[in-house]
Amino acid sequence: MQTLKEHFTTTLEVKQSKFIAHLLPYDRYESTLQQLKNEHPKARHFVTAYRYLNEYAQVVEHSSDDGEPKGTSGKPSLMVLQGQDLINVAVIVVRYFGGTKLGTGGLVRAYSDAVNLVIEAAELFEYKEEIEEQISCDYSDIRLVEYECEAYGVTILEKSFDAKAHYKIKAAKEAMESFLKKMERVLEEC
Repeated sequence: MQTLKEHFTTTLEVKQSKFIAHLLPYDRYESTLQQLKNEHPKARHFVTAYRYLNEYAQVVEHSSDDGEPKGTSGKPSLMVLQGQDLINVAVIVVRYFGGTKLGTGGLVRAYSDAVNLVIEAAELFEYKEEIEEQISCDYSDIRLVEYECEAYGVTILEKSFDAKAHYKIKAAKEAMESFLKKMERVLEEC
């Protein structure tokens, strides 16, 4: 399985219709969809598809045709994500109608091509199971903890401060184990 860390976009034009494909991490799906609807008020359709792993390691999938004929846009977009074995990703295709009807076969082809095009442009990574941890440290160790987080590819999700500095962190299982082992002395003292 593969995933991505950034938002990628490409544009495909078919018979004067524009298909602007956005491929992004699933956790940015809702906010990006809203943002795109605000940025493209004259767009006719916002076709979506996503795949992610839930807390039970089950694949959750969804697609929406957003007014296109049933099964001509969302489902083909989802099938491309499945075929590329992508996980924790979403695709949003913004369509501007160009005046020429494409027919059902033409729509399926256009949406599939748009999604394939954005996947080709994307920087994909091998998916690794990620885990979250809560850690605490003294204020004097904040710099070291944050430096090592970056060095080990550990993402800081939340920070809070009271008598100690508290972090909610997330990383691939192997990276988290290595990070915690290296920081054992600092984190044990807390």
